[in-house]
Amino acid sequence: MSTDLTITHLILNASPVVQFVIALLVFASVSSWSMIFDRMRVLKSAVRAADEFEGRFWSGGDLAELYRQIERETDEESGMASIFRAGFREFARLRTKGHKDPMAMVHGAQRSMRVSLNREVDRLENHLSTLATIGSTSPYVGLFGTVWGIMNSFTALGNVKQATLALVAPGIAEALIATAIGLFAAIPAVVAYNRYSNDVERLNNRYDDFVEEFATILQRQAVA
Repeated sequence: MSTDLTITHLILNASPVVQFVIALLVFASVSSWSMIFDRMRVLKSAVRAADEFEGRFWSGGDLAELYRQIERETDEESGMASIFRAGFREFARLRTKGHKDPMAMVHGAQRSMRVSLNREVDRLENHLSTLATIGSTSPYVGLFGTVWGIMNSFTALGNVKQATLALVAPGIAEALIATAIGLFAAIPAVVAYNRYSNDVERLNNRYDDFVEEFATILQRQAVA
């Protein structure tokens, strides 16, 4: 058995099962990093958009004018602006139809805002479940590759009369590479999942607070 213990040589000469495990873990790692950078961009954009919209909303301007501005800016508004648009649109629709019950108009606007809020949170949580899956399963996949490689190494010892470290070391080393790659794939995924889940929860709380505050404003307008 070769005593070349370089990582490249060990991987190229590993058993097919260990090679498959390593390839699977490398794919999982690359995929998780792609999701990590994507969620970083999306969440930073969502926080920036929420800050910008709250500045406009609480500036004291006319809400009807703000609604018209948002309608003109884009047809695919997201975040807090989409929640505001959904609520104001439903409130204006009910008022135009001549509803006499102010609370019915407010509740209708709240329902529309809740639907928009849930849709926005779903968009922010995209890929998080995949990151959680990679983070929780990669160490076990790597461990499977390690157990399989060590099992092959000890099985091979039955075919020799004298066992030496030079015979066992390459097989054990190639097996341990699978565990190392499994941890390399899992740790960033777990850290990112915990961080982004917290960020989504904080944004969800901001959206929820805005729904309640905007509903209060609409209620005052409905009874005026």
